[in-house]
Amino acid sequence: MRILVCISPVPDTTTKIAFTDNNSQFNTQGVTMIINPYDEWYALVRALELKEAGIATNVNLVTVGRADSESVIRKALALGGDEAIRIDTDSNDPYVVAAQIANYAKSENYDLVLAGKETIDYNNGAVGAMLADMLDMNYIGFATKLDVAAGVATVAREIEGGEEVDTCVLPLVVSCQKGMSEPRIPNMRGIMAARTKPLKVVAPADISALSQIVSYEMPPAKTGVKMFDIDHLDDLVAALHNDAKVI
Repeated sequence: MRILVCISPVPDTTTKIAFTDNNSQFNTQGVTMIINPYDEWYALVRALELKEAGIATNVNLVTVGRADSESVIRKALALGGDEAIRIDTDSNDPYVVAAQIANYAKSENYDLVLAGKETIDYNNGAVGAMLADMLDMNYIGFATKLDVAAGVATVAREIEGGEEVDTCVLPLVVSCQKGMSEPRIPNMRGIMAARTKPLKVVAPADISALSQIVSYEMPPAKTGVKMFDIDHLDDLVAALHNDAKVI
């Protein structure tokens, strides 16, 4: 069984966000990019577990990004991926990202495609479902468990008030979330091996975006916290009546 894992570079969660060009572009100057946690901790690690269990033979990685994203996908290789593919373009439109991956993957005969449930930058959660449609594969989203045996996947996912368990014949696209696996840290051997693992650069297809970002806006600044002395609770009651806002 061959598995393809979608890897997205995203800004580190400690990054100070800033915008340029009249707030229409995210300023990447000085920003450290990391693997999208949902892709790394859940999709990639579960794929590696399936390989370690002898169920999968290959775990390949794919990202849509420019050359500056190669350090991110090299880390994914260090965790245990076999080969990386970088589609040489970038876009914040989920349709373009899904279509670029589908254009590459449709001739590669992958049995299972895994992705995080969403990226932590745009939080669209749309690529997995789009990709499944473009590849003419079944899709199960927001999965918390995944097992494969005899060409059939058993997938658990959270639903309102409980858990749903589905079975589906491969090939299949699954988006993964918390519960799928436990995060890993690459060891020194994996880091050294990643330097020599294949990283193939693929020319992008000519695909037009269906959406564009007009502008970004920072959330309003948090106001200061007002402290009250425990011996003067009347002041607190008065503030709740006169100053507190119901959201």
